[in-house]
Amino acid sequence: MNLQSNVVIVATRNKGKLKEFSHAFEPFGKTVVSMFDYPELPDVVEDGKTFAENAMKKAKTVGDALGMPVLADDSGLCVEALNGEPGVYSARYAGEHGEDHDNNLKLLAELAKLRLGEDTEQPLLSPAQFVCVLVLYDPATGQHIETKGTVDGWITSQPSGNQGFGYDPLFYLPHLEKTMADLTLEEKQEISHRGDALRQLVEKLQTET
Repeated sequence: MNLQSNVVIVATRNKGKLKEFSHAFEPFGKTVVSMFDYPELPDVVEDGKTFAENAMKKAKTVGDALGMPVLADDSGLCVEALNGEPGVYSARYAGEHGEDHDNNLKLLAELAKLRLGEDTEQPLLSPAQFVCVLVLYDPATGQHIETKGTVDGWITSQPSGNQGFGYDPLFYLPHLEKTMADLTLEEKQEISHRGDALRQLVEKLQTET
């Protein structure tokens, strides 16, 4: 499977993800379009139990509707102290239409219930991992390519940075001494879960051509 077109269709209405995909595919001379460009398409209900199930459902639903290859992403935050939550519910942790700010507040509230770090000044509350699964689906052949990227860090009680989106201000990277939201887009792409998954996808596509 390969992307012959100069346009990459990504099944998302998340502006933060769209920005990262556009940046990632720009060196290949490809323009990224999204579901913002196809307003007639309905939202895909993300009812899968795993990131992979949700990514596949989005890619196949949108790909079949448009009759063109579609790339879909499902990603989220898995916090060790919360037994992997919010996981596949990351985007709607604080409700079906939860905003980033509300999701972050709920995450800190849930961790506060565990009274983590009560007797210490340490702002790091729990190990955590960002996970991203990408699925590129071609309706002409029914074939798909799937990749998974991860990045490990900690949830901090002291949010920092104004870059990125989602839980980035709370996701602290000890080796960089910064949160994900402190990083430039270029820096984030180098180490992020989505950047990892995208690099694997590009490698697979290049191997097949």
